[in-house]
Amino acid sequence: MGYAVQLGGLVVQNFVSAAVGIAVAVALIRGFARVRSGALGNFWVDLTRGILRLLLPVAFVAAILLVLGGVIQNVNGFTHVSTLTGGTAAIPGGPVASQEAIKMLGTNGGGFFNANSAHPFENPTAWTNLVEIVLMLLIPFSLPRAFGLLVGDKRQGNAIVAVMASIFALSLAAMTAFELSGAGTATKLAGSAMEGKEDRFGIWGSTLFATSTTLTSTGAVNSAHDSFTSLGGMMALLNMMFGEVAPGGTGSGLYGMLILAVITVFIAGLLVGRTPEYLGKKIGPREIKLASIYILITPTLALAGTALSFAIPGVRASVTGTSIWNPGLHGLTEVLYAFTSAANNNGSAFAGITANTPWMNTSLGVVMLLGRFLPIVFVLALAGSLAAQDKVPATAGTLPTHRPQFVGLLFGVSVIVTALTYFPVLALGPLAEGLQ
Repeated sequence: MGYAVQLGGLVVQNFVSAAVGIAVAVALIRGFARVRSGALGNFWVDLTRGILRLLLPVAFVAAILLVLGGVIQNVNGFTHVSTLTGGTAAIPGGPVASQEAIKMLGTNGGGFFNANSAHPFENPTAWTNLVEIVLMLLIPFSLPRAFGLLVGDKRQGNAIVAVMASIFALSLAAMTAFELSGAGTATKLAGSAMEGKEDRFGIWGSTLFATSTTLTSTGAVNSAHDSFTSLGGMMALLNMMFGEVAPGGTGSGLYGMLILAVITVFIAGLLVGRTPEYLGKKIGPREIKLASIYILITPTLALAGTALSFAIPGVRASVTGTSIWNPGLHGLTEVLYAFTSAANNNGSAFAGITANTPWMNTSLGVVMLLGRFLPIVFVLALAGSLAAQDKVPATAGTLPTHRPQFVGLLFGVSVIVTALTYFPVLALGPLAEGLQ
């Protein structure tokens, strides 16, 4: 696309998209904090504040840091040069640093160049690689603190961020272990699975970036996820299947984790025979229905899209004959990854699949729209239901939601809900391939 479209069109969506997620998260927090209220705030005020007070200033500083690190920022076209081998090459220019800053900060993903953050003009050094990772994680890991401040108890935010950090650390450790161990004679002789990795970053720089981009809703890549080992690629897939809540996207990660917290206190209440409460608000039938529907939306979209791709004869012929370049178990994983990425607002892909077909373009587009907007509807409905309630005083039987016990419960619910939903299809794809 032209530079004017990049700077005047796409960049606007990058800022607005991130600000919408923050506004929805703040609305849900107000639902917990307010008492007998029919209002959750003003969306346009929250959107404007998110852009002007948070996203624009931080993105400006981040763009300067990236320029200092070697990321290009100009309005030049292509520069044609002669190569050492006697050929010619076209070296591109463009306003990359400014686009890269909000792409990462807003967990938007994509890339100025087709190679994305593996391109030396977009991510030139290990230092800029670390800066881009920090930008992805900065707002999602900070929002739990805002949550604690707004509900008047910082310990609640600490409990949420503890669960996020635990899932992140375990996922990173597992993915790195799978990539370091490799799978097969060639990778073991090489010392690790380096296919698809950028040599400047190595295994650790690649797996840290991959974990960050799939546990947030970013989708940017500095290595080819399709070239990861079967189980390493499964971890990237599983990160999105968690619902991208560790720490998740800007805003969406926090409200996703709070939905899981509501389900956790409901389950805990059933175990002890009490009406479940969270932050002084009762979790009744209405609240648990809204939370349950929210949890079921993205798995339904991802699994239904994958199933229909193989169940409809005409569509199956297109998917297996045109879209899948790696038939067999890996081909199933590629299709599953595409729909999981679209449903969870991620955007990364197993690059061995061709999505530019009528079926894939249409189905993935529909899944993206439904996966983005339907969850927001139920989050806001839950926020309104909570805001209308009165505060319930804590008693001796109230489950403390700031202690390690609750952190462990919330961690367990997050993992179990994901495992029970996706385990069958994972067993048919990456797990089966990894065990071969």
